[in-house]
Amino acid sequence: MTAPILPFWLEIVVAALILTSSLFALTGAIGILRLKDFFQRMHPPALASTLGAWCVALASILYFSALKETPVLHAWLIPILLSITVPVTTLLLARTALFRKRMAGEDVPGEVSSREQE
Repeated sequence: MTAPILPFWLEIVVAALILTSSLFALTGAIGILRLKDFFQRMHPPALASTLGAWCVALASILYFSALKETPVLHAWLIPILLSITVPVTTLLLARTALFRKRMAGEDVPGEVSSREQE
């Protein structure tokens, strides 16, 4: 019989992080199905995917750090880049959808800028 690769407590932590990540993905999918408007549907997958990616990355960092017996720091790039790019992408998608609705003549909220507040 072979010796275990990881300590049992670490296997539990990694498994819990992976399961938590899958619950975040499920929450995002349910949010897409239940919400009616495009602007409402943007938030669940954006938030859930970022949190899910953080959980998977943390599980990966713990697993491979224990496996190699040295810290694995390059895996931090994935959640850091996702944390930067997901909000920017969500904002750009929202602005594009708002622009398209304005061009189609649909009822949308008014513009908010510093010029109007003065």
